[in-house]
Amino acid sequence: MSRVVTNDGSEHGTDATAADPVPDTPIAKRILIGDPLASTDAEDHLLRKRMALPIFASDALSSVAYAPQELLMILLIGGTAFLAFSPWIATAVVVLLIVVVLSYRQLIKAYPSGGGDYEVARVNLGEKSGVVVASALLVDYILTVAVSVASGVDNIISALPVLNTWRVELSIGFVVLLVLVNLRGVREASRAFALPTYIFIGSIALMIVVGLARWAVGDTPIASSAGFAVKAEDITQAGIILLILRAFSSGCSALTGVEAVSNGVPAFRRPKVKNAQRTLTAMGLIAIILFAGLTMLALVAGVRYSEDPCALVGFDCVNQPQPSLMAQVAAATFGNNSILFFVVQAATAAVLLLAANTAFNGFPLLGATLARDGYAPKALNTRGDRLVFSNGMVALGLAAIIVLAVTQANLTTLIQLYIIGVFVSFSLGQAGMVVHWRRELKKLKSLTPEARAQKSASFTHREIWNGLVINATGAGFTAVVFIVVTITKFVHGAWLVFLAIPILSLLMIGVNRYYRDVEHEIRFDDHVHFGSAGDVAIVLVGKLQKPVAKALDYALAARHDKTIALHVALTKESGDDIQKEWVDHRMPVPLVILDSPYRAYVAPIVGYIEKYREKYGPAVVTVYLPQYIVGHWWENFLHNRRSRRIAQQLMLVHGVSITLVPWMLDSSELIYGRRSRPLPGQQRAGRGTEPTVGSLPGARGRD
Repeated sequence: MSRVVTNDGSEHGTDATAADPVPDTPIAKRILIGDPLASTDAEDHLLRKRMALPIFASDALSSVAYAPQELLMILLIGGTAFLAFSPWIATAVVVLLIVVVLSYRQLIKAYPSGGGDYEVARVNLGEKSGVVVASALLVDYILTVAVSVASGVDNIISALPVLNTWRVELSIGFVVLLVLVNLRGVREASRAFALPTYIFIGSIALMIVVGLARWAVGDTPIASSAGFAVKAEDITQAGIILLILRAFSSGCSALTGVEAVSNGVPAFRRPKVKNAQRTLTAMGLIAIILFAGLTMLALVAGVRYSEDPCALVGFDCVNQPQPSLMAQVAAATFGNNSILFFVVQAATAAVLLLAANTAFNGFPLLGATLARDGYAPKALNTRGDRLVFSNGMVALGLAAIIVLAVTQANLTTLIQLYIIGVFVSFSLGQAGMVVHWRRELKKLKSLTPEARAQKSASFTHREIWNGLVINATGAGFTAVVFIVVTITKFVHGAWLVFLAIPILSLLMIGVNRYYRDVEHEIRFDDHVHFGSAGDVAIVLVGKLQKPVAKALDYALAARHDKTIALHVALTKESGDDIQKEWVDHRMPVPLVILDSPYRAYVAPIVGYIEKYREKYGPAVVTVYLPQYIVGHWWENFLHNRRSRRIAQQLMLVHGVSITLVPWMLDSSELIYGRRSRPLPGQQRAGRGTEPTVGSLPGARGRD
């Protein structure tokens, strides 16, 4: 269906085709990604709650696989006696997780558009706060992919140590696989990720129940590392406090991914807000149960996991990798190399790898929001064939691959860079929500009693006060934790994140200023004039061949005021040859030959246009350039591609427009999936009319 808009503003519909054709897709792309989806199918690809949980909550749920490990690992630096602090630190993490989940329920209700912390900070705290939050989230999403994949590979290696030498290659391969799966669309990704996520939840819950039940009846599961002594460091009183705070900050990695639900509200089915809030609540409850249960079971089993494996007295750190905490607990609970042990390891590895999928949903959605607001390239707001923001997914995948390659997929190194960005966005987002609720409270107070009775306000008095208390508490908690995380992780590599966030923020502001200036420059106003002093077509001629004849045909059919053929002669002989051919074939348009002794093409053409305008007035000039269309990639190297280079330079000349006239070589049929030859007397499919001298509409042109 097409529309014709008249100058009085009315619209008329015309049936251009009976049905919109499905665009032709290359075979490789169709196999990897699938057939294109129509924009009208977008509603069908929104997520139900049971499918949204594995998509948006896999990061938060999977963090229970490494958060307890990181917590115990830091405490073990001071010796096994420091493990006594574990229950208290784990309790503090759980309390913080509850506060953050409750806070984000309020944020989803107030800002359901999908901007999350970025939108809250930008609207309530100003532009700079908004871009800082956006930068922090983008960095955190990249690190989420890197940490999740590295942790998943770490668990695979714990079960199959022979793969240790392929750690980086495996990590990069899994990132590529995740990109391809997500490019197939949200619904397909949710189907692929739902089963492993639910198997992980079920297997870890079963392990916790079985392990704690065995402990309760006196058959305590014992980890393989329980008998190892630890070479503890000498720590001062100040060092003890710092070590506890550092362990707490590592345990706070269990909070990563909570913000993803608030950024993904548009992907939910209606009612979007309620479905997103319920998914967030379910995610929080499951994460709390698994984190607390796994931490307790690890302490019961006597797990020892050291930052330096050689610090474990009795462990052969030279010839074997250190088993992950999850592997040690599973082996102690179900037996090493048992079926359930491998189920737990496989499910853990799968969900850790799939946890990166949270970022593959959050990053593109946030990128699209930033692009709409003018802080990111507009390409990030373009949906691909499968109705997803494919450019954002590809950008995220490439960034994560670079991080994994630089850090050699070392989980301990990556963890030090992690969660800084999360707590930057947590703190500013919650502070923005406090400002939001105070503004809503002022609005409510300004309404008359009659307006309140008619429910003219967005929120009730009780809802506003509940939100204000919850978000103020969240702002206070997350700000304190942000300070703790900064102090404890800064010298361990987190300074890189503090360097990346300002740089990214400045780039965003620069992009926004660029778009603002361009918009101001091209804005339409009443001073725009239509019409020109003349209309001239110039057809560039190299040799008198069919592509040139086709370009002449197009130019004459357009009925310009004047049509001129122009040849740039690098040698006198080439100019003489083309002039003779032109006369012999009685071409219907005049030919102008420009000598170019220095073998330049564009400069003589521009000089001719300028002299023509000096003589005849400021005419609009349309330059027609023939261009080959080929079917093999290597054919591009066999043609000089002069037309593109000339076109790029002529576009810089004011008042000149470029028309590329395609000439499809035989090999171009590969592009359309056709190799059949035309029958005698038939035209070649896809090429259009092949002009001959006799078919040129000379009567239509004017000299």
